Amino acid sequence: MPHIATAQAHANLAFVKYWGKADATLNLPLNNSISMNLSEATTITTVEFDDSLPADQVLLHNSTVQQDQTQLTLPFGEAPQPAGAGFAQRVVNQLDRIRAVASIRTRARVTTANSFPSGAGIASSASGMAALTVAAAAALGLNLDQRTLSILARRGSGSACRSIPAGFVEWHAGTNNDDSYASQIATPEHWPLIDLAVVVSREPKKVPSSEGHQLALGSPFSQARLNTLPERTGNIRRAIHERDFETFGRETEAEALAMHTIAMTSAHVADGSWRSGVYYWLPDTLELLAAVQEWRADGLEVYFTLDAGPTVHLLCLADQASAVIDAVRTLETERDGRIWEIMRNEPAGAARVIG
Repeated sequence: MPHIATAQAHANLAFVKYWGKADATLNLPLNNSISMNLSEATTITTVEFDDSLPADQVLLHNSTVQQDQTQLTLPFGEAPQPAGAGFAQRVVNQLDRIRAVASIRTRARVTTANSFPSGAGIASSASGMAALTVAAAAALGLNLDQRTLSILARRGSGSACRSIPAGFVEWHAGTNNDDSYASQIATPEHWPLIDLAVVVSREPKKVPSSEGHQLALGSPFSQARLNTLPERTGNIRRAIHERDFETFGRETEAEALAMHTIAMTSAHVADGSWRSGVYYWLPDTLELLAAVQEWRADGLEVYFTLDAGPTVHLLCLADQASAVIDAVRTLETERDGRIWEIMRNEPAGAARVIG
């Protein structure tokens, strides 16, 4: 007899970054991290366990799902297609972990869709693994608390643990599988912070985050960043609690640059060639970063952060959002034919069963 459930999870934007692993097998990070769930960046995943299936099936919708969609069985314009081997294997591995909890071996059909481009600097693996974990657990009738779901999601993708709770979240690095999990530090309603995600390219990044993590400790600046993080994490946590936007913005922007400094100084060999580092920025990315500095000088209250990708996240309060969008559009038109997508995110809720 088939068992089926559908779940929705939000991608999250890290203010204190997860970059580098203390344990790659368990996805234990080198440091605590703090993030916010993104209202318009969602993954919806249906998991159906069926004894008649000889093997797991993983299907992807190429077109993006609408925010109000609650069932992946409805038409999207295109039928879902089999996922690539790498992604499919990650899904199967995560299903195996959840099957072990339920003590079953039944195979599953997984169908998933995003509301945003994958691999462009918005945490698609976070929302994807969080939605998969919640849907699979629900389909199997597992009554798991949020901490346990967070631990399970972390095994599939480290940052996925932060997409399980709602709103503003802190991932406690921990030292073993049972004490590395995420918990809420403020509700979505606590602070009307706006994230304007400027997608300058939909092309997937050439170096996945998983590879960047492995290289991080090779940077000569890695330890220096880690030494600053306890104080910076405390400052950002306190700024969120106190709604202190200036402190929050300065610390978050500095942390983004520190993380990308580590990436850009992680020398390695790829495809038989020596690379001086991992470069996630595109020319448009750098143009936006420089512009933010000038906009602030002109009185516009906005700061930036970036995850591992070219997308620039512009952070502001609600009363400044329209002015920031206008500034972005003006900059966009300075080059003929350039088109940027802007995704306006507010703090969002927890991963949950829907439909």
